[in-house]
Amino acid sequence: MSQSIDSAIEKQGFSLVAFVFMPEHVHLLVFPRWPMAQIEALLYGIKRPFSFRIKKDLQSSRNPLLAELTIPERPGKRSFRFWQEGLGYDRNLISLEVVTAVAEYIHQNPVKRGLCSSSDQWKWSSWKHYHRPEQTPDPELPRVHGWPT
Repeated sequence: MSQSIDSAIEKQGFSLVAFVFMPEHVHLLVFPRWPMAQIEALLYGIKRPFSFRIKKDLQSSRNPLLAELTIPERPGKRSFRFWQEGLGYDRNLISLEVVTAVAEYIHQNPVKRGLCSSSDQWKWSSWKHYHRPEQTPDPELPRVHGWPT
């Protein structure tokens, strides 16, 4: 997942401000660096390569989950569907205060779900980028670019 995020962020002209990986979903807070950057292209650039890798892994291991994730698209056509349909939930944030509040909300998501007792315990988020900047970034996680300027 991290490779897909890093690649799409770079190719589509965005900066990654904050993220958290949850067991069944992902929160991303991004900032467009280019005036014509499009969120749809970014999401496609993340979802397509990642789902392709998942499908190949399931095929090579002959995992029965492959059959569950292959759904009828129309009569006579079946498609592998890893992601839910739709673009997800997005909105434009217009102040640094709101961006900060949303980043904290994202970082608190695993705590609210009971997956950990504090945000610093959840490996799969950008929390440490902001609260422990002296630590070496985890190479398994996407590269955080920081607050928009």
